[in-house]
Amino acid sequence: MSAEAWTHALAAHERAVSLGLTNTTRLAIIDYSLPSTDRRLWVVDLATGEVYANEYVAHAMNSGGTWATSFSNRDGSKQSSLGTFVTAGTYSGIRGLSLRLKGLEPGINDRAWQRGIVMHGTYGVSDARARRGSLGRTEGCPAVSFDVIRKVVGLLQGGVVVFAWAPDRSFLVHSDYLDRGAAAIRLSSGS
Repeated sequence: MSAEAWTHALAAHERAVSLGLTNTTRLAIIDYSLPSTDRRLWVVDLATGEVYANEYVAHAMNSGGTWATSFSNRDGSKQSSLGTFVTAGTYSGIRGLSLRLKGLEPGINDRAWQRGIVMHGTYGVSDARARRGSLGRTEGCPAVSFDVIRKVVGLLQGGVVVFAWAPDRSFLVHSDYLDRGAAAIRLSSGS
């Protein structure tokens, strides 16, 4: 993952802990600054440094092709949301085992629950599809392969922070969960 994603993910986790929104040292990071053909979902333990998972994850159909470049909090946008989420309960829906995500950031991802943004499995995500450069797209959910959904849900259920990163200008300006110094550097660089 990019150093920038890691820096902001640590800040987001620290803020969530300080607000009493999580009490676990486990953290999931989705680095949307990487192409969908890269493994861009990590699950780590901040206390031990152990990496529990590094998987492919799809983004939404209206967020971009191989690269996710557009993000939204709006219902019906069919775009991925950025920012800090915390996991809630699981359910079995039309896509099988799914993990609910609660967006913590007003205006950035706080509509995730009503939008039905969850982690679920999909046939559109696999090693073979990544090698062909054609990972599937979702309606907004960060979806992983059906082969790993049980593992990912097992690692993340019950109040784990999930941080979705991309260097989106609006996100950098409005998020209260980012590392403010790193955000200011990115904003001043104009990139």
